[in-house]
Amino acid sequence: MLVTSDVSAELEERIGYCFRNRALLDEALTHRSARNESSGRTARDNERLEFLGDAVLGLMIASLLLERFPDKREGDLSRLRASLVGEAPLARLARSLGLGNYLVMGKGERLTGGADRSSLLADAVEALLAAVYLDGGTDAATRVVTRLFLPLLDDVLSATFGRDYKTTLQELAQARFGAVPRYRLDRTSGPPHEQRFTVSVILHDEQLGAGEGGSKKEAAQKAARAALLRLNEAD
Repeated sequence: MLVTSDVSAELEERIGYCFRNRALLDEALTHRSARNESSGRTARDNERLEFLGDAVLGLMIASLLLERFPDKREGDLSRLRASLVGEAPLARLARSLGLGNYLVMGKGERLTGGADRSSLLADAVEALLAAVYLDGGTDAATRVVTRLFLPLLDDVLSATFGRDYKTTLQELAQARFGAVPRYRLDRTSGPPHEQRFTVSVILHDEQLGAGEGGSKKEAAQKAARAALLRLNEAD
């Protein structure tokens, strides 16, 4: 069983890449159980591509992190990379792409939930990236990895900062700029029982971010989060 052109076009649109050699896409989306049940009469399964994809993804993510975070140390970069290329984040990415719907697998595997099994989905992401690399080269693989993984990186950074945005921003500002940010109440709106507050965070007379919330504390946390994201984007 091969992936139909309509189905492959849907997936290609989602990842932002159109294959020249559709056999590579077929291979990337074929689980070994499909070959087992068809006595090998279908496309090659994706295990070999998975092997290559693991290396491709590791290299691309390492390059992406070095570019975005030139001041971070090796340990921080390693932790960030691990948060992006592990089974759990790859499976989440696969689910966001609906990748399980495109996979070709044996009937038994699908009936037992294979299309939503994290390990299988993570492997399929790696195989898909390897197929892109083989079909379009380094530039194509870099574009796809950037498109798919930058949103995941933003989520990781938000989760890291989410424990306490204000504290994290203060530590970062002191370490990087030798100064402590201050918070300014810009606006209060709404009736007394449903007031909304808008707060800005200021560093060296420059507004780094703003946030709105139902309390001054919530608005300040959102302002600090916006500032952290801005500082990391500028790295």
